[in-house]
Amino acid sequence: MRDYIIKRIVQGLLLVVCVSFLVFSLMYMMPGDPIDMVVDRKVSEERKEEIAHEMGYDQPFLTQYKNWVSEVMHGDFGTSTRYKSDVWDLMGERIPYSLTLCVWSLILELVIALPLGLLCAMKKDGLFDRFTVNLSLLLTAVPSFWLGALFILFFAVQLNLLPISGYSSPENYILPVATTVLAGMGGTLRITKTEVLEVFNEKYVTTAYAKGLPKKTVMIKHVLRNALILVTTLVFMSIPWLISGAVVIEKIFGLPGMGNLLLNSIIVQDIPVVQAVLFLIAILTVVCNLLSDIVMGLLDPRIRLSLSGGDN
Repeated sequence: MRDYIIKRIVQGLLLVVCVSFLVFSLMYMMPGDPIDMVVDRKVSEERKEEIAHEMGYDQPFLTQYKNWVSEVMHGDFGTSTRYKSDVWDLMGERIPYSLTLCVWSLILELVIALPLGLLCAMKKDGLFDRFTVNLSLLLTAVPSFWLGALFILFFAVQLNLLPISGYSSPENYILPVATTVLAGMGGTLRITKTEVLEVFNEKYVTTAYAKGLPKKTVMIKHVLRNALILVTTLVFMSIPWLISGAVVIEKIFGLPGMGNLLLNSIIVQDIPVVQAVLFLIAILTVVCNLLSDIVMGLLDPRIRLSLSGGDN
């Protein structure tokens, strides 16, 4: 297990380096001049060249990348060309809004989807199963921006029950959270159902019933525990996007989170901000992937034994 974790850490570090290089390359090759987004149109070409030299944009590509990596290693993500402030401080101001939205969305999604997935497996091919699965497919197919706009028109405009946008009170998060949960719970529900149905066919479930254990005990201790292994992996892999935020949802409801920041920065070619946000997502993805492997090993002894080569 230890050798496997070390191997995954090394792979993760290589992945972070590759992602950082890819992101830097994409931003470098974007059409347009980022200097034009910073200065006024009336600024002379000579002054634009001076600003480009001050920002280091006139240097070769590899030199720019090396300088950026060196600054990141010292905790310096640079200065935003649009907001004229430190990128790390800028992200620190936006992270709480994205966390409030996405953490509550993830919690509610799991609270709703996991029991429904278990019930659908228990009542397979029944009316409840068919209705719930078809409804989840419909919600998955509906674009989140359309669902959010529909909620705004109905609950905010027609009924005047909830605010359209804002972030100053808990009521402002009801519609964004509801939109995020409904748009994302379908996949979790269907995966839970599929995993539970696979566990139903395992011999240890039949043995548990043969021992006379209550159905509730078998469902919770044997079926649901083993079915949650894959679901746990999905939860860990969704954590990095808690920081980046739901880009479309934040834009629709006017939440000043990380997703909104990322989208606006791409539009105006605020290169330091885009690189910092995507770099942060890459690091969190690697860390959460490693944590998911460790948790899966703790939940399933078979995985732990396979990773350790069969040693105790």
